[in-house]
Amino acid sequence: MAKTLEVFFEPADNARLAKLCGVLDENLRQIENAFDITVGRRGEQFTLHGHPAQVLRGEMALKHFYERADKDLSFDEVQLGLVEIANRGESTVASPVLMTRRSELHGRTPRQVEYLKNIQEHDITFGIGPAGTGKTYLAVACAVDAFERELVERIILTRPAVEAGERLGFLPGDLAQKVDPYLRPLYDALYDLMGFDRVGKLFERSLIEVAPLAFMRGRTLNNAFIILDEAQNTTPEQMKMFLTRIGFGAKAVVTGDLTQVDLVRGQRSGLKEARQVLAGVRGIAFTEFGKEDVVRHPLVARIVEAYDNEAARLEQAKAGAARHQDEGDAHAESGGQADG
Repeated sequence: MAKTLEVFFEPADNARLAKLCGVLDENLRQIENAFDITVGRRGEQFTLHGHPAQVLRGEMALKHFYERADKDLSFDEVQLGLVEIANRGESTVASPVLMTRRSELHGRTPRQVEYLKNIQEHDITFGIGPAGTGKTYLAVACAVDAFERELVERIILTRPAVEAGERLGFLPGDLAQKVDPYLRPLYDALYDLMGFDRVGKLFERSLIEVAPLAFMRGRTLNNAFIILDEAQNTTPEQMKMFLTRIGFGAKAVVTGDLTQVDLVRGQRSGLKEARQVLAGVRGIAFTEFGKEDVVRHPLVARIVEAYDNEAARLEQAKAGAARHQDEGDAHAESGGQADG
């Protein structure tokens, strides 16, 4: 059952209203897309129509952004604000404060808050879930925080060099240049959280290090914050090798998305096996993200949901076909016994 709600902002402040709505009402369109409602405006009056619960979230969003409309609202501000509003009331646990260049950085959803707390409280943390849930970015933020607080002496970034379905061929340059394309999301997060110049200087002093997974064997990593990204593309042997590199004073975060495995067909994912083998091991934490934790464009969450629904449908169809086959075999066997 749909609901219509009117929201008024009085006394009218045309400058704030303009910033609230955005250029060509772009901010209102984002609110509509996020909560699947319609938003109409006439002056200081807004009319919201849709599912009752979503309409109330839309009202919260309008009031939230109106309070912050003393300046132009960026696309990122609106997107992140909508994620927080969608998850408001689900958790009363405060997000850890991280020491990075982004002073406003914090967990936007209950699972993101849980993830940050797990990283701070455990020596090894797994972040597993779909794209856009902040697994990698928040891991880098925690690494920067630990480095700035002098809890670790260096940051080490690694990931398996597996292409996402393409064949990139020979890559020129030294070792760091060869793996640059694979580690670009980690670099981007570092630049955002520490600044380009500072990151460059830390690389020169080897306080931030790129270590391709294949070159980790035989090392013991002490007093370091290690991030293994795209871990769904590790083999079980690689995962075990990586986890046994952890030394004294070290902290490791392993991130991956089990729906995007690029290993050869039939090869078991080391991340999937680790989730089963290490569940319940003291000192290791797992955070499982879902589509509701996506902090990218609202369509990303819907894309994830659509693929999840299709996977569930195919699994159900497969189970139904197997059950039908078993029933057919049982019927054939009983018929043969009767004939005998």
